[in-house]
Amino acid sequence: MKALSLTTRISLFFAVAASLVLLATAYVLTQAVEAHFEEEDRYELNGKLDLIQNLFRHASSQGELDRLPQQLDDALVGHHGLAVVVTDQAGNIWFATSGADFPHRLLQTCQTRPAACAEGTLHQWQKNGVSNRGIAASITAGDGTPYIVALVQDIQHHELFMDTFRSVLGIAIALAALATASLGWAVTRWGLSPLRKVTDTVAGISAERLGARLPSAGLPAELMPLAAAFNAMLVRLDDAFRRLSEFSSNIAHELRTPISNLMTQTQVALSTARNRDEYKEILYSSLEEYERMAQMVGDMLYLAQADNGLLRPGLETVDLSSETTSLFDYFEAWAEERGVSLVQTGSASVPGDRLMLRRALSNLLSNAIRHTPQGHTVRVTLETPGDKAVVTIENPGPEIPAEHISRLFDRFYRIDPSRERKSDGTGLGLAIVKSIIEAHGGVLSVISANGATRFQLTLPMTGG
Repeated sequence: MKALSLTTRISLFFAVAASLVLLATAYVLTQAVEAHFEEEDRYELNGKLDLIQNLFRHASSQGELDRLPQQLDDALVGHHGLAVVVTDQAGNIWFATSGADFPHRLLQTCQTRPAACAEGTLHQWQKNGVSNRGIAASITAGDGTPYIVALVQDIQHHELFMDTFRSVLGIAIALAALATASLGWAVTRWGLSPLRKVTDTVAGISAERLGARLPSAGLPAELMPLAAAFNAMLVRLDDAFRRLSEFSSNIAHELRTPISNLMTQTQVALSTARNRDEYKEILYSSLEEYERMAQMVGDMLYLAQADNGLLRPGLETVDLSSETTSLFDYFEAWAEERGVSLVQTGSASVPGDRLMLRRALSNLLSNAIRHTPQGHTVRVTLETPGDKAVVTIENPGPEIPAEHISRLFDRFYRIDPSRERKSDGTGLGLAIVKSIIEAHGGVLSVISANGATRFQLTLPMTGG
C-alpha cells in the first residue's frame, strides 16, 4: 500500500479536526435551539394557564361558571395547536377544546404528583406521530371549587424545523470539511514548496555534482538547520570524494612504476640467455620492487583500518624517552652515513600502544634525517606541560612552503612532484603518523620557518 504524501496527510488532519470542531459546535447549537423552543413552549403554556386561572378566579357564582366555557373558547381563538381540558376533582371532564387528546398520565399528574403539578413540570410525548408538550395544574374557582387544568401544545412544527436544521448543519459540516481539506491541501502545498525545492536540489546531486548547495535564502526557520547540516555534509563528501579520487590516482601511479620495472626487468631477462649471477642480480632487483609494493599495500591497509576506526591502541605506559633512544640506535648507522647527528632532551611517559607510537616516532625521525643537510643535527625534545606530553622533532633544512603545510599529511602528497618515490618512501608515512596520534587522542602539527621544520606531537598523559 502506497504511503500518503505529507500534503495529503496534513489536509486530512485539517479536515478531521475541522469536522470534529464543527460537530461539537453543531451539537451545542442543536441543544441550544431545542432548549429555546422548549422554553418558548413553556412560556406559551404558562401564559395560557395564567389566563385560565384568572377566568376561574373571577367566577364566584354558578352563572359565571356556566359562562366560562364560552369565555375559554373566545380566549383560545387563534391559538392553533393548543388544546385545553379542565376536569373536576373526581376526574370528570368539565371543559375540553376540540382535538384535546391528552394522555391519561398527564390528567392524573396533580392527583398522583402534587409537587410536579405545583412546579408546572413540562411533559413531552408523541402520539400518532405527532409530538406534544403539556403541563397540568390545580386551579380554584371564585366559589372555592377545585379543578385541574391541562394544556397541550403541538410542537410538530418545531420538530420539522429541527429536522431541517440538522440536515442543513450536516450538509454545512460536510461542505466545510471538504473546503477545509481543499484549503488545507492548497496551504500545505504552498507551505511545503521550500521543502520541494530542497528535494529537487538534493535529487540533482550526484558524485559529479557535489559542488551543488541547498539555497539558504528564503527557507523557513525550521528548514535552515537542515539546509546548513546538509550543506556541511556535502562539503565533507566533496572533500572526501576529491581525496579518494586523488588517492586512487596516486595508488595507480605508485603501483604502475614498480610493476613497469618488474615487467621490463623480466622482458630483458627473457630476451637472451644469461648466467646464474646475472639471473640472481635480476631477482634481487625484482625483490626490491616486491618489498616496496608490499610496504605500500601494508601501509594502505593500515590507513584503511584507521579510517574505519579499527585502530584500538592499548593503554600500557610508554616511556617516550626510552623509545626515542632505541630509535636513535636503530638509525645511527644511516645518520652517520649522511653526516647527521641525533640529540635528545627531556623525558615523558604516556598511556598508549608502544608499537604504534614507536612507528610514529620512527616515521618522523626517518623523515627528519632524510631532509637534514650534512653536518647538521636532528633534535628531539620531550616536555610535559600540564597533563600533556609534547614531543618536538626538529631538523634544519629547506623550509616547506606555506601552501603545502595543510596537505603535508595527505596520502601520496608530494611537495615536489618530480621527485622519485624510491628515494622518498611510499608517501604514506606522515599520513600514518597522523592516524596513530589521533587514535591516541593527540594532535599532530608542523611548523616550517627560519630554516627549520618542527613536527610536534601532543599526547594526553591520562588514559581516555
